[in-house]
Amino acid sequence: MTAIKRLCVYCASSRGVQESYRSAAVALGTSIADAGIELVYGGGRVGLMGLIADAALARNGRVTGVIPGHLHDREVAHPNARLVVVASMHERKQRMFDLADAFVALPGGLGTLDETIEIVTWKQLGLHDKPIVILDIERYWAPLLALVEHTIAHGFAAPAARDFFRRVSRVEEVLPCLGTMPEPRIAGDSRLA
Repeated sequence: MTAIKRLCVYCASSRGVQESYRSAAVALGTSIADAGIELVYGGGRVGLMGLIADAALARNGRVTGVIPGHLHDREVAHPNARLVVVASMHERKQRMFDLADAFVALPGGLGTLDETIEIVTWKQLGLHDKPIVILDIERYWAPLLALVEHTIAHGFAAPAARDFFRRVSRVEEVLPCLGTMPEPRIAGDSRLA
C-alpha cells in the first residue's frame, strides 16, 4: 500500500466547458486536504488549477505550486499557495515529479496531456514506479485510453502499458485507488538523473 504524503495533480489552467470538471477539481482539492495530503500542482490561480488549490486551502490544506517565472510574472500565480518558481516548463515538470509521491490527471488541455503522457512514459522507461491515476470524469480521457490501446494493437507498446496507470471515473475513487497501489520499488527518492 502506498503512503501518499504529497500528491501531484495535473489539470487545466482553464475551467473547461462542463461543470462536472470544475466540481471534480473542487472535490479532489477538498479530499486531498481532508486526508492530510499536500497538493502539488502547477501553481496557477486560474482554471481547474485555481479551483483545486482554493478548495484545498479552504480546508487548511498544504498547497505547493510549481510555476515557471514567465507565468508567475504574468500574474497567474496563486497568491496563497507556497510557490516554487522555476526557470522553465521542463524544470517545472521535474520539480513536480521530485516533490510528489503519486500523480493524478484531471481533465485538461495540451499541457495536462503533455504532463500525463510524460509521467507515464517515465514509468515505462523505469525512471520511477510512483502510482498514477487518470481521473476520467464523464469519459474525458476515453480518447487517450483508446490511443494507448491503439499503440498496443499496432505493436508500438507492450500490453503492460495498461498497467502503468489506473483509471477511475469518480473523485471518491482516487484516494482509495492510490491506497491500494503498491509502494514504489525503485530505491531512494526516485529522482531522475
